[in-house]
Amino acid sequence: MEDLRHPGRDELRIESVIAALDHPIRLRVVRTLASAEREMTCTEILPDMTKSSASHHWKVLRENGIVEQRRDGRFLFQRLRRDDLDARFPGIIDAVIAPA
Repeated sequence: MEDLRHPGRDELRIESVIAALDHPIRLRVVRTLASAEREMTCTEILPDMTKSSASHHWKVLRENGIVEQRRDGRFLFQRLRRDDLDARFPGIIDAVIAPA
């Protein structure tokens, strides 16, 4: 199984976060997780997407510090790293999830 490395708070870079959020699927994921009151599985968030496409988006979000993933059996749970993102880049998540 792939190692689920997550960058530390001090490793988060604004240009990487913005680049990762510059895709409609990943933006939808962040908005979904921001409004969730619990961790969610990959298929709850992206139910109609192929596994390979979804895996790519999850990897981009994880490697750029936007989501934290946790394995539990065959499930992969996601949560938004809002505290870390708000600490490094105040207001970025509010700006991203705000209605257009």
